[in-house]
Amino acid sequence: MDKRKRLIGALVVASALASIILISFQVGRFSDSRAARTSARDVIGLIYIEGDISGGRGSSGLTGTTRGADIVMEQIREATGDPAVKAVVVRLNTPGGTAAASQEIAREIARLRESGKKVVASMGDVCASGGYWVASSADLVIANPATITGSIGVIMEVAQFEQLMKKVGVEIEVIKSGPHKDMGSSARRLADDERSLLQDMVDDIYLQFVEQVAQGRKMDPARVRDIADGRILTGRQARDLGLVDDFGNLEDAVNSAAELAGLKGGWSVREFDKRSFFERFRGLLDTGAGLDWILGLPARLPPGLPLGRGRLATVDLVRFR
Repeated sequence: MDKRKRLIGALVVASALASIILISFQVGRFSDSRAARTSARDVIGLIYIEGDISGGRGSSGLTGTTRGADIVMEQIREATGDPAVKAVVVRLNTPGGTAAASQEIAREIARLRESGKKVVASMGDVCASGGYWVASSADLVIANPATITGSIGVIMEVAQFEQLMKKVGVEIEVIKSGPHKDMGSSARRLADDERSLLQDMVDDIYLQFVEQVAQGRKMDPARVRDIADGRILTGRQARDLGLVDDFGNLEDAVNSAAELAGLKGGWSVREFDKRSFFERFRGLLDTGAGLDWILGLPARLPPGLPLGRGRLATVDLVRFR
């Protein structure tokens, strides 16, 4: 039975490998579809942000589960420095992510706009929270009427296992340099002053979020606060509230970018994606423990589990969602 499972697993991996090869050959498909109106001089850049937004390089797997800010910023900088690129479409399909990573991408988009190039944000199924932070930095925001967006807010979660640990007889000794060094530890409850400190952090980041949306969308901050209570919105509701400019799909967003850039003649679309074949395959293996089990590798613990190191209290895990 075990050999049969391994065989099935091998077939799954082989199928996934074939899919990656197919995707690799499809990079630049938008350019091919517009061959009739291609110009070597004028290019619309296309950058994808899919899955959770995180710091660093992320896990760029087949499913795009985590999009690292460093990768996205590299692509934006490449588009900024290329004189052939006249405008950029940022295609977003993300529920949000960490606060700092979303800010880093938005700052790079601001530099792209300062270079004189137009930026259009195109929302797919979901563009919420940290995704909306990024979208609000664009010159134009386009969504589908049924896109899930909004969720302007900040959340910090601290897991607490004190009672469970007492029940099973687990005790953790902590030696620390200051009273708040283990703040957010799963081994004990938050003290009142610690809860207040964390709330102040969340409130400060929330204020930054509101200021970003108000500036990017040219809205009164008080108006933004009225709708920035964490609620999610459809694309149609968001347009009525001034968070979205127009409706359309990715093709419409590309055409709008060309129009904003004043491209009346031929132009092409260049998809910025630096992932090599091996990076795509490695990312596929990083998407979960299931494939590790298929390959006979030791299962990994999911990231973010509180293991007595206060990991959930770190600032970079304050999330927009």
